[in-house]
Amino acid sequence: MKKRRNILLDIEIDKLTNSIENTVTGEVFDTEIVRLTVDNIKLITKADWRFDWRKEIKNVTREVYKLSTVNNTFIQGLISLEEKSDHIFLPLVESAKPNKGKSKIYLGVPGNLVAYACKKSFDIGHEGFVSFESKSALIDHYKKTLGAIQIDRQKMYINTINAKILISKYFKQ
Repeated sequence: MKKRRNILLDIEIDKLTNSIENTVTGEVFDTEIVRLTVDNIKLITKADWRFDWRKEIKNVTREVYKLSTVNNTFIQGLISLEEKSDHIFLPLVESAKPNKGKSKIYLGVPGNLVAYACKKSFDIGHEGFVSFESKSALIDHYKKTLGAIQIDRQKMYINTINAKILISKYFKQ
């Protein structure tokens, strides 16, 4: 059986906002995060995404969630979550094409998705703990922006304290 290797996280946390923010106008939009299932797989066009999200949705050990603005169905970003015994692991996180690069439309998409993973971790009793594997070049970036802690060469995690900070940025209590 072919062993599946984990993809290393390589998203840039561009800004921790209180939702997502238009890069031109500064206008802030409320967001919602909803689980995607095989039934609504048609929302994901393979050509629009770097990763194979259709395959990810079919993986029974993972849950895929989409981020969109309230009252708009356009998917701004996607995240895959895998529950472990004491934390949530993030196999994949991706911003939509319009939210990548220097001319992106919205700031805050990746931060919003990671904050959701922390919230989900609290919801299921894992005290906000989230782990992921980072590309080497982004380790310091994740330490600064997410408060992530390096476990070994590329594995990182977000603890309870930093998870609460992220959640407070995006979710009204």
